[in-house]
Amino acid sequence: MNGTQGAQKVVVIGGGPGGAEAALAGAQLGADVTLIERVGVGGSAVLTDVVPSKSLIATAESAAAIRDANALGVQFFVRGDAGRAHKPEVAVNLRAVNQRLLSLAAQQSEDMKTELQAAGVTIVQGHGRLEDDRRVVVSTAPDGTDFDEFEPDTIIVSVGASPRMLPSAMPDGERILTWKQLYGLEKTPEHLIVVGSGVTGAEFASAYSHIGAKVTLVSSRDRVLPGEDADAATVIEEVFKRQGMNVMSKSRAESVERTEDGVVVTLTDGSTVEGSHCLMAVGSVPNTEGIGLESAGVKVTGSGHIEVNRVARTNRPNIYAVGDCSNVLPLASVASMQGRTAMYHSMGDAVNPISLRAVTSNIFTQPEIATVGWMQKDIEEGIASGDIHVVHLAQNPRAKMMGIEDGFVKLFARKGSGTVIGGVIVSPKASELIYPLAIAFENRLTVDMVAKTFPVYPSLTGSIADAARALHRIVE
Repeated sequence: MNGTQGAQKVVVIGGGPGGAEAALAGAQLGADVTLIERVGVGGSAVLTDVVPSKSLIATAESAAAIRDANALGVQFFVRGDAGRAHKPEVAVNLRAVNQRLLSLAAQQSEDMKTELQAAGVTIVQGHGRLEDDRRVVVSTAPDGTDFDEFEPDTIIVSVGASPRMLPSAMPDGERILTWKQLYGLEKTPEHLIVVGSGVTGAEFASAYSHIGAKVTLVSSRDRVLPGEDADAATVIEEVFKRQGMNVMSKSRAESVERTEDGVVVTLTDGSTVEGSHCLMAVGSVPNTEGIGLESAGVKVTGSGHIEVNRVARTNRPNIYAVGDCSNVLPLASVASMQGRTAMYHSMGDAVNPISLRAVTSNIFTQPEIATVGWMQKDIEEGIASGDIHVVHLAQNPRAKMMGIEDGFVKLFARKGSGTVIGGVIVSPKASELIYPLAIAFENRLTVDMVAKTFPVYPSLTGSIADAARALHRIVE
């Protein structure tokens, strides 16, 4: 065993956002921290999920901006042989895009590794598992023959999750793909069929539509993004259809098979959809098999997720679990917060138990959907008591200047007190605009307090102030 004499010994299994943040926090607090990671610091979130996917989406946004520039009076032309102007096509070099985003992901991983090592974290490349609730065994050789063993005071499990695979639609990495396999494509798919209309499916459907692929989105539900604010999801579906996307609602995929030059998706009603490629976006499963949870006596749910409390502690006092392998929201921001909370708690530092209501989430479609706090359905069902006001971006002067036609700000205030209890923003860069509402929710600000804050004029955030001012009449 390695370590500093007398320091609390911590082993973190998995170097994703949660594990890396836990390791960094522990080192900063003086613990002797060992981080075990199989593929690279940052885990799948950095290497094959969040960082590359959002980089692809940024490219799609740029392509869309060029195509839409004509509405703002910006025109692109090239001169033909006869001197006449021709409007050029917007082309996306997917091979170059994928090379760039994978390079960005690798660099982010390396930056995280450098920061951890500078803080004093020992990084071990290998596969870690629990021998029991006090021992961690690490296989450091590819053939699994070399082992190292640790007996830490605290164990933090952060092994993440992987794409869910269906026996009737097994990915081959070429035509039938998971979201981890998209970055090996050399060319933009001629016709991409996306199975699954949740967050992942909607994001990739939006991105590939903008970079030039014909897209069919197969949704088993009444609408896309069934777990989101209904008005927000309606806006996104309308935008998808206006872009030419084929949205197939109430259509469940039975199987996906590869053909000679593409794929065929068979639906449960017997009908089929043919395309060049298929992306399976039907959820994820935690990477908790084979890591010794049963030997350690750690409780898991029926889906294999590790049960944790609000400080990320399992039923074993010295074992914590963070990130997508735990039974908490599968968001990188939540994983990071869990990691810090777990480490602080294990070392006796003061912690605030995580409140999932305070978590901001964002869907990176175009436009984006950002949310925080209670939802409208909670108010409508009587779970929360609140008033609602919506300001459409079509009324916002800055939105008009920018050519934004779709989106809104929706604000929820508690009846009587006027305290901000939640909000939804549908807009370009909604992920940046939601932060004021998150601060208001976390600090229990009233709509009057928000309304008294000066927004820039003109600005998209002005619609937040407008919504707050409108609710003043209701709560007065």
